[in-house]
Amino acid sequence: MNKNTPLNSGMTPDLKLEVAIIGAGTSGLYSAFRLTEDKKYEAKDVHVFDMNAKIGGRLESVIMPGMNFWGELGGMRYLTSQEIVTTLIEGCPLTEKNIDKRKKVLKANMTPINFPMGNPADLLMYLRKQELKQNAWQVEQSKGEKLKTRFYLNEDDLGFSSDQLFNKIIYEVLMADPWVAKKYGSKIIKGSSEYVYSFELTSEDWDDIKPKLIYNFESSPYNKQKVNDLGFWNLIKDQVSQEGYVFLANAGGYYSNTINWNAAEAFPYMIGDFSDNPVYKTIKEGYDSIAYALANTYMDNNGACIWSENKLLTFNNEHLHSDTHKYELIFLNLKRNIEWKVYANSIILAMPRKSLELLNQNNFFFNVNKHQKLNENIRSVIKEPSFKILMGFEKPWWKSLGIDSGHSITDLPMRQCYYFGTDETNNNSMLLGSYGDMETETFWKALSDNEVLFEVKNIKSASLKELKKLDDVQASKLMVNELMSQLRELHGDSVVIPEPYVTYFKDWTDNPFGAGYHAWKAGFSVKDVMPYMRKPLLGENIHIVGEAYSDQQGWVEGAFCEAEKMLEEHYGLVRPIWINSDYYMGW
Repeated sequence: MNKNTPLNSGMTPDLKLEVAIIGAGTSGLYSAFRLTEDKKYEAKDVHVFDMNAKIGGRLESVIMPGMNFWGELGGMRYLTSQEIVTTLIEGCPLTEKNIDKRKKVLKANMTPINFPMGNPADLLMYLRKQELKQNAWQVEQSKGEKLKTRFYLNEDDLGFSSDQLFNKIIYEVLMADPWVAKKYGSKIIKGSSEYVYSFELTSEDWDDIKPKLIYNFESSPYNKQKVNDLGFWNLIKDQVSQEGYVFLANAGGYYSNTINWNAAEAFPYMIGDFSDNPVYKTIKEGYDSIAYALANTYMDNNGACIWSENKLLTFNNEHLHSDTHKYELIFLNLKRNIEWKVYANSIILAMPRKSLELLNQNNFFFNVNKHQKLNENIRSVIKEPSFKILMGFEKPWWKSLGIDSGHSITDLPMRQCYYFGTDETNNNSMLLGSYGDMETETFWKALSDNEVLFEVKNIKSASLKELKKLDDVQASKLMVNELMSQLRELHGDSVVIPEPYVTYFKDWTDNPFGAGYHAWKAGFSVKDVMPYMRKPLLGENIHIVGEAYSDQQGWVEGAFCEAEKMLEEHYGLVRPIWINSDYYMGW
């Protein structure tokens, strides 16, 4: 897999284009690929711009010294139900079970592999200082018992795992709406066990339900309210008590899932990703390979260019070249600290919320006095902080606990750790030491800002010179010390955890990203906001795409779907043969 995509950090003042794509993340690169592959424009007329020195946006795969496999600092996997990303990686048609017989869409060799989630019987759960295995609830249920935890749950909720309790809540709310029960009741199934619920609702079904679903509980303060207008925390607390909410937030592993985001949007998200035995895959060459594969396919065209380290400051629709090009874009070349101008007839802002907010908010497009609706819709999503710390060890110490892969969960501020893998030649191993989000941000921010960084340690299989190249991306010494303390508490006294020899820290709240992922706010009509963002202003050829304003937030597939719909709706592209004509991409 070629990750040496040529990037141009220079500048060409007064460059003339048809399409200027701002953002070299997955939605921006996908747009460039499709516009040129479909022969809508020549590559010389479609250029990509990014302020970073690398492409991929919030995808970043790294190999740490002494290891021969990739670790993930950003997005790290895909669901096989996500057809665009799966096809781009694995080829088409997806109905052909033998991947070797499929036709490649991109000019790159990517090796799809299973993303191992481990054995719940081995993986740990450490909540309120109680040590559990992740299958502890199911073990007790098989014996006709209810697991006793240190959470004071309602009598009706005792014995449920977090996934099961999420499913119960969603089932109860759906079936309490007479319209949903009548139309979709056959697809909303209560099993023979009190703990088992299943949902056979398609994406189209959910898009029919979400805007209409009514909360029908007479004793509730939210009775007869649209679920779309309720926060997920509000709804969970109303269903299972505040203590039940705390249990779900802690045992679920992600505070971001249970923040007060749009409850209607939360329902299919929780079922699709966390409660229904999803099948995960990743790419052997690193998950950011999908970004490089798109970029390299685009760059194979004459005249193609990805401008790196060039920051968009603003854009105007009144300028000297308006007779031939609709917009003037002003960039700051970060290497030279010089401003330069580009002219284009359309702009694709392939950017998340924070990146949009960093642009000049007084220009004709963002001006709140003229375009209040746009400003409100930009802020219709919650910026969810996220940071990751990769840690390198000289041995996979977790294997002495019977753990091979997957993740352990705790209510300690570290929240989760993923056991990424082991180099078979030297036994060096990688751990995602913390997958912190939301409530834990301030805990770690106080430590990550410390100026004294972790000192890499010399090992036999990696030279100190090689390790010192990562000095700038080390977590702070205080952060590593605190994390090691929490790792030892989570894993208990039965294993001796050695010190790491190297770390790699990424805080996605840093500009220009401002967040690791996003979530819809309660009260917004997502059905209306999504198509609006793809072309916010009539008469202007300016489009906003990406994961943030999709119905698959936090996933590359969400970025791809919004870009594809925008290209079909506003650039006249025909859906390519490698995307099934009946594949539903949402509103």
